Amino acid sequence: MGTKGHFIVFEGIDGSGKTTQIDLLKKHIEENGFICYKTKEPTDGPVGSLLRQCLAGSVQTDEMTLAALFAADRLDHILNNQNGLLKKLDEGISVISDRYILSTYAYQSVRVPLDWVMALNSMAAGKIHPDCH
Repeated sequence: MGTKGHFIVFEGIDGSGKTTQIDLLKKHIEENGFICYKTKEPTDGPVGSLLRQCLAGSVQTDEMTLAALFAADRLDHILNNQNGLLKKLDEGISVISDRYILSTYAYQSVRVPLDWVMALNSMAAGKIHPDCH
């Protein structure tokens, strides 16, 4: 197995230019002969899709359940066997993510205690750390 890929995360509010910067960085990485995978949180996976429905208001839930869904989506994002972060990185593919755990801490701790949100995300946080924020 070769060199592991790098995990790069862009955090910020909607409209702050994350997508533009991610696209520019991805293009630069690929122009230099490396493989790069672009992803986001919430994901497009099953938990992420439910989460997006909750955020859109089409599925009702409480704030603690919403925080738990973010944690579950992240764990799936890291571990799933199809396009999980660990799989991509182990294959030597660099991964750029539009949001990760810091966004969860910032957004979810507005209505749920931060220590609870951090505890909920501790399993995911222990699996992988960004090489660059």
